[in-house]
Amino acid sequence: MKRTLLIAALLLATASAMAQGTVNFRNKATAAGVNAPVLDTATGAPVTSAFMAQLYAGATETSLSPVGAAVNFLGTAGLFSGGERRIEGIPAGGAAWIQVKAWDSAGGSSYEAVDGTKFKVGTSTVFKLNATANPLASPPGTPVDLVGLTTFSVAVIPEPTTIALGALAAGALLLFRRK
Repeated sequence: MKRTLLIAALLLATASAMAQGTVNFRNKATAAGVNAPVLDTATGAPVTSAFMAQLYAGATETSLSPVGAAVNFLGTAGLFSGGERRIEGIPAGGAAWIQVKAWDSAGGSSYEAVDGTKFKVGTSTVFKLNATANPLASPPGTPVDLVGLTTFSVAVIPEPTTIALGALAAGALLLFRRK
């Protein structure tokens, strides 16, 4: 009897350790009040399917890492829908810090590859989901929508060296100006 209880306890502990919090990776969920299209700063229009989005999540604001694969935006409305995502390191039902990053896919297949280039990139604010879904509950929890995600924009962000070179040129012009 003791052995059976010990095996049952170990199996339960293993199952709970393997569970991860789940979220619904999409920026429009009307029932949850989420409507956060991504916009192009230059035009003010929503981004198109030429852009990609990636979910980043972690246990703290500073421990965010990519979750699952990046997805293309749908059509021309600035919306994406990447389905259910299980967040490693977040216990089932636990809180998670979330951020979404978007970029022009012509520049590369990841945000990090495109950031600092001539292609447009953007990031949402980092926000906290107080609870994720528990897929091991009975019945299993429905993945939580990204409540707290707000509209954000993409733009070309020059490398710091480009900005420094521009500042150096401006300083030289001021130094050698005619009086």
